[in-house]
Amino acid sequence: MRRISATLVALYRTNELPFHLKRALDNGVSRDELIELITHLAFYAGWPTANSAVTIARRVLRKMGFDPVERFF
Repeated sequence: MRRISATLVALYRTNELPFHLKRALDNGVSRDELIELITHLAFYAGWPTANSAVTIARRVLRKMGFDPVERFF
């Protein structure tokens, strides 16, 4: 699930990202691991792409009952 999420972030697949982030969390990927993944990809995929992923990840995390993430970077 980490690879799929990373690929979707890097390729700017914003329409598919919420579903796969939720599935990753359901399958044992932690909130911190998702944050780390997006932060790491910012250097390779670009900051605008990572920023879009952060917005989507915040929305998914809120819907799943996780504490809102104040700062990603």
